[in-house]
Amino acid sequence: MSTTSSDSPSQTTVRAGLVDQVLGMNKPFWMVNLMEMFERLAYYGVRVVIPIYIAQADEIGGLHFTHDQKGTIFFWWAVFQSLTPTISGGFADRYGYKKTIAASIAIKVIGYVLMATQHEFWPFLIGCCTLALGTAIFKPGVWGTMVHSLNKRHSSVGWGIFYMLVNVGGFLGPPLAHFLYGFSWPVVFYGCAIIVSLNFLLLFTYKDPPAGGEQVGNPFYVFWVTIKNIFDLRLIIFIVIMSGFWLMFMQLFDMLPNFIVDWVNSSAVVRDLGLPDWMLQQNSTRAPQISQEWLINANSGMIILLVVTITYIVARMRRVHSISLGIIAASIGLVAAGFTTSGYFCLLGILMFSVGEMLSSPKMNEYLGVIAPEGKKGLYMGYANIPQGVGWAVGSKFAGHVYDNLGDKANLATDYLANNFNITDVSRTEAMNKLVELTGKSHQQVTDLLWDTYDPYRLWYRFAAIGLVSALAMILYARWVKKHEEPDV
Repeated sequence: MSTTSSDSPSQTTVRAGLVDQVLGMNKPFWMVNLMEMFERLAYYGVRVVIPIYIAQADEIGGLHFTHDQKGTIFFWWAVFQSLTPTISGGFADRYGYKKTIAASIAIKVIGYVLMATQHEFWPFLIGCCTLALGTAIFKPGVWGTMVHSLNKRHSSVGWGIFYMLVNVGGFLGPPLAHFLYGFSWPVVFYGCAIIVSLNFLLLFTYKDPPAGGEQVGNPFYVFWVTIKNIFDLRLIIFIVIMSGFWLMFMQLFDMLPNFIVDWVNSSAVVRDLGLPDWMLQQNSTRAPQISQEWLINANSGMIILLVVTITYIVARMRRVHSISLGIIAASIGLVAAGFTTSGYFCLLGILMFSVGEMLSSPKMNEYLGVIAPEGKKGLYMGYANIPQGVGWAVGSKFAGHVYDNLGDKANLATDYLANNFNITDVSRTEAMNKLVELTGKSHQQVTDLLWDTYDPYRLWYRFAAIGLVSALAMILYARWVKKHEEPDV
């Protein structure tokens, strides 16, 4: 009885403080958050299905490009999307955030339309790069508005709300794509173009905050200022450290889906929870499995539910400590997700990874906003994309090599046939079926056999190690630059 009464005032104070902070946000803050949500809804509505549309050989209405061509498309997509904000952030400070956002929306609409109408390789590649360019230009304008809309009192919660709404869009993207695909492939792209164009209307609802930059100079001058300001030792080291985080982070979306399809057995989760058919990936050789998209989507769902609460709780924690703790939790979660073939452990690992993401990722943007000099907020928020671009690019090459040798089930089945049956002329696509035939085991039993023989879970250790090194480096970095930082709270 006494414990309950003593706890109540504390809980009430916490709730009142959080509500007070949320209600204290201004209109530009809420409008750019809604715009980000619509933009992410449209973006993920395409991004989750585009690999199938580009390269799936038996996809009706698909482009039927080779996987090498798909790789070329994604390479240039990453280059345009990750590196352009480095430059476009300076333009947001020079010309204003609303003008930058409006230009990006127009470019994105053109990109979606090109992707819907072009079916040859080079025109379709141009469409993808146009969409990537618009996405890249969109970011600094939104982030710059966010930085000017928040103060120290509610900065942590503000970025938490922003991150939550980003993930609302990301969470709804897959079902949106599935619904639009029911009509036709072009409708997927046209539908996403309509959704992102709704942001034009939201631009009329608020006054553009002053960018704070010098409103002078032609585009070449702005470009020069952008390049010149990046050569700051503290900024460069921060970029290197965070690139390690993003290298580890992107494997949840780039490599774990393949790992789930190859190794994870989620049939027990399907049975115990009675999951509906629309969440399942039916496979004729195995029991019903949860679709990898829905397992990965647990990441967005967890963030939607908890990110505001978690960012509020850690609001008084030093930003670098929150970032480091988050990187450690995400690294451990990544290992947990792939340490066994259990669907429950995979789900648990994804949820733990999500907690780490909530502790670290919003704080990274907040940290850059704090260390950015006045008048260069959009410029520095543009720099925030460099670590992601470097980590994504390097990680993709590294992960491809690692997974090909340690994790790809078809490759391991081919190796097993050569070592145990002296069969070397079986194609990669037929290796599993041949192994099932020769052993007399079921597909699941052969999967378990390969798991026990090759220990593919080991591949996650090197990515977790990179994450842990990044966390340690972040702590050391914080000690080095502490005298240059503004107070955290």
